[in-house]
Amino acid sequence: MTHSELSSTSNSTSRQHVTVGVDGSESSIDALGWARRIAVVLDAEIDAVTAWHYPASDGLSYVGIDWDPSVDAAGILADALRAAFGEDQPAGLRAVVTEGHPAKVLLDASADAEMLVVGSRGHGGFVGMLLGSVSSRCAEHAACPVLVAHRKA
Repeated sequence: MTHSELSSTSNSTSRQHVTVGVDGSESSIDALGWARRIAVVLDAEIDAVTAWHYPASDGLSYVGIDWDPSVDAAGILADALRAAFGEDQPAGLRAVVTEGHPAKVLLDASADAEMLVVGSRGHGGFVGMLLGSVSSRCAEHAACPVLVAHRKA
């Protein structure tokens, strides 16, 4: 598993933080807003986490294709942070891009968090589902409280 930290204003390893899952969906942008409000109340910093993984293949290699999914994921995260916060990003915000299944990445990233915030449905959800598979798995298995942010109707 690789891990890439895009930005950080904190070097403390024992800092209080709220972890938020970001996939670029409207629901995850709402989750960033909730994470900011919670972080203020808890006097905590925010770790905005985006996960990526190589798509399943049929054994054919992608030789000659100059594509780096971590770069795409970093762009999605940066766009979501701009959509949620504009130029007024919270102090101590860390933007983290990690390879792996989104639920596992978020569970690992939130192991020592004060709270995990996720959107109710990401880009992979089925129409009509109230809770996506990642948010459902996080709510069931996280070691900290979990807030599942739903879009206002």
